[in-house]
Amino acid sequence: MSEPGLSADLNALEWDLIPSSPQPAHMHMALDEMLLERVIGGTRRPTVRFWEWTESALVIGSHQSVMNEIDIQAARKSGFTITRRMSGGGTMICEPGRTITYSMCLPATAVSGISFRQSYALLDAWAVQSFIELGVPASYREINDIISPRGKIAGAAQARRRGFVLHHTTIAHSMDAGLVRELIRVGRDRLSERGVRSAEKEVSPLAWFTELTCAEVAIHMQASFRSAFDAHESELSAAELHGAQDLVETKYGTQAWIERIP
Repeated sequence: MSEPGLSADLNALEWDLIPSSPQPAHMHMALDEMLLERVIGGTRRPTVRFWEWTESALVIGSHQSVMNEIDIQAARKSGFTITRRMSGGGTMICEPGRTITYSMCLPATAVSGISFRQSYALLDAWAVQSFIELGVPASYREINDIISPRGKIAGAAQARRRGFVLHHTTIAHSMDAGLVRELIRVGRDRLSERGVRSAEKEVSPLAWFTELTCAEVAIHMQASFRSAFDAHESELSAAELHGAQDLVETKYGTQAWIERIP
C-alpha cells in the first residue's frame, strides 16, 4: 500500500538508489545528465542519487545569467565554485557537510495526469514525510519549496527530456543566512536583461529542528526512500563515471556553458 501523499505510479516503478557519493560540483551536474540518459536508454532503472558535496558551490539554473545572479568577486573570495545545472529554477548555495542534494530520474508517465506544478510536490512527498519523522515541521509550498513555519528548507528543480523527468532537490541542513545576500544578487539591479532571477526567500535549515548531523540526516533520508519505494541498492558504474567526466570536460566545466547567456 502507498504511503500517504505518494503516487501509486511512483510506487509501481522499480527504483535504484545510489547512496551519498562525494564529487566536485561540475561532476554532480554531469552525473545528472549521464544518469538521465541511461534511464532514457533503458540501461538503468529509475534512479535516485544522493549527492555529497566536496566543495562549496553556487549552482545556477539553466535559464539564469551568472552576471545577474552571482556576486562573482564575493564568490571567488569565499572559495565558491560557480556551476550551471541542466534544470531550471534559481541559484542554490551548497557546502560540504551543510547541504544535502538528491536527484531522481524517472519516466514522465509516473507523473502523468497531474500538472507540472503538482509534480514537484508529488516527487518530494517522501522527503517531507522523512523530515516529519525527524520532528521537523515540514510541508510543501508550490511550486518547488519544502518549508517550515520559519522559512525555506529545500528547493527543487526539474528538466524533462524525451518523455523522462530529472527532478532534484537541494536541502539546507545548516547555513549562514548572511551568505545569501553576500553571494547571490537578490534584490540588486539587473546587469543583463536576459535570464530568470532568483526569488528572495527566508532560509530555514534543518539544524534548527534536529540535532542529527548532515550525514546522519542523509542516511535517514536514504532509508526513508528505500522503505517507501522498496528501492534496490546501487552504485555508479565505471562507465557512468567515465561518461560524466567527459561531460565535465566538454560541457559542465567549460566557461561557454557556465557563463552562457540564456
